[in-house]
Amino acid sequence: MSTALDSVPVPCHTHPKAGEPAWDLALMYPLQGHWSVEDYLRLDTGMLVEYTDGFIRVLPVPNMLHQWIVQFLFRLLDDYVQARNLGEVFLAPLPVELTRKKYREPDVVFVRPERIQTMRSQPRGADFVIEVVSEGRENWERDYVEKRADYADAGIAEYWIVDPQQRKLTVLALEGDAYRERGVFFAGDEAVSVALPGFAVKLDDVFSRCEEADQP
Repeated sequence: MSTALDSVPVPCHTHPKAGEPAWDLALMYPLQGHWSVEDYLRLDTGMLVEYTDGFIRVLPVPNMLHQWIVQFLFRLLDDYVQARNLGEVFLAPLPVELTRKKYREPDVVFVRPERIQTMRSQPRGADFVIEVVSEGRENWERDYVEKRADYADAGIAEYWIVDPQQRKLTVLALEGDAYRERGVFFAGDEAVSVALPGFAVKLDDVFSRCEEADQP
């Protein structure tokens, strides 16, 4: 992995100070804009990290409600896919190659066998992705705007946006080179997939833990 040691002044601390970041550790990694795909794929942080043309972005650590919804949807989708022998379903963290210069980490991703070169690498593209929206404007923008464009550009057939804050699920299906909204579902509804016939999810089940999570 290339480093930034030659281009950034090295802090000179006789002793580290409690409460400050371990600045020297950052010098082991490339500067923003200078990351290669190989640098990015060698990261072993256990965190969600995405890559775009030399830049990386560390995503927020999800809370337990977010994880519960992700795991619930993963189990439903995995049961559907395995029963029909369609491919594989994975959970983040797993970098998915959208283009040679862009990797995203969908919360849940379904890939058909032809996208898997080897189980020791990353899938090339995807066939169905689900994102669970975390709190905050930046997270909303990333899932509703940025990833909608990225996943459409990558040719992913279907994208579900699951929003616990608004208790809604948006189904987006690819038509041409852009997504068309095929349904916005709320409590009492059942969301139905376009790309995966017969795959449906009851919204009351998806958001069953939200009220509990809202309790002080």
